[in-house]
Amino acid sequence: MARVALAGLVALAVAMGIGRFAFTPLLPMMQHDAGLSLNAGGWLASANYLGYLLGALSATAFRIRRATAIRAGLVTIVVVTLGMGASHTLVAWVALRALAGIASAWVLVFASSWCLERLAQTARPVLSGVVFAGVGSGMALAGVICLALMQRAASSARAWTTLGVVALGGVASVWRAFGTAEVPSKTPPRVADEPWHWDIRWMPLVFCYGVFGFGYIIPATFVPVMARQFVTDPSVFGWAWPAFGIAAALTPLAAAVWARRIGVRRVWLGSQATMALGVAVPVLWPTIGGIMAAALLVGGTFMVITMSGMQEARALAGRAATPLMAAMTSAFGAGQIAGPIVATSMVGADGGFSGALLIACVLLLATAALLALPPTATSEGAGQP
Repeated sequence: MARVALAGLVALAVAMGIGRFAFTPLLPMMQHDAGLSLNAGGWLASANYLGYLLGALSATAFRIRRATAIRAGLVTIVVVTLGMGASHTLVAWVALRALAGIASAWVLVFASSWCLERLAQTARPVLSGVVFAGVGSGMALAGVICLALMQRAASSARAWTTLGVVALGGVASVWRAFGTAEVPSKTPPRVADEPWHWDIRWMPLVFCYGVFGFGYIIPATFVPVMARQFVTDPSVFGWAWPAFGIAAALTPLAAAVWARRIGVRRVWLGSQATMALGVAVPVLWPTIGGIMAAALLVGGTFMVITMSGMQEARALAGRAATPLMAAMTSAFGAGQIAGPIVATSMVGADGGFSGALLIACVLLLATAALLALPPTATSEGAGQP
């Protein structure tokens, strides 16, 4: 089962750390050498998030083997990441970022479903944490690579190409593992063939997960830009994103243990409330220290909520979890699309993001309160629909 967890870790590192979030540490570089405006950067981010939404929706629309979906998604991420380095127009970048979003959603939905289903047979919850630590690991790796390249005055095109080569290496290392990604004979071979129906108990999960998508995406898109407003030295502001990623990589391991002691829903509740504090910190403490604190608090809860949400979906929907995961990911994607657009439209005269961050804080606190309600509409005590 360790092989399953490691394959999931690498797949999510490529899909999310590079396919989804490489743009964040690269945005200051593209502003500097490609003349990309903050507004254009917001639209590029939203193109990726729109692709992510379309990918999540299409995960339930097509009957496809999970092995094929995972491999196709990973290969697409390699190609479009290399393409970002070879392209020089905004139109091409928008198209490539949208394709990267579609592919990363496919990998997250199908690889998470496969990993959690197999790891559920073990009594080792930390292995689920290993899988979801892949996202933060990929984010931290991409951030460190960009930091090193910024210190050497490398171009953003070179950074995209370097990350594409790194992604290719990751895909090659897990290609054979996902060649047998179908479910063992104890369970049906294809989740897409399993009957399922919409259950009203799914709604709180979908709504809270959608708000999570809106709430975290503002710092997850702009934290290096916010850090650069206070310190222009890349050897300082460049650490904002690696700090975000390192926190995202480490906390799922601890959260897997906490969930076993206090329950998955309570872990999600606490993380949603902590994230609310994280997005508010730059408003309350407008310094580089506040930005770094936000990176740690939001990064430290980002993957915990992702993991908790997927586990709640698995507990509530059983073998029909893939459609519920896709519905939650769709809501998450919709929140992400709105986040950068709202943030850039509300940028103040000082270039700050205070208005959007406060809105995100309020929404996150509201959904934390919703998760605190009696578990009649959540997964505790619920079986398959």
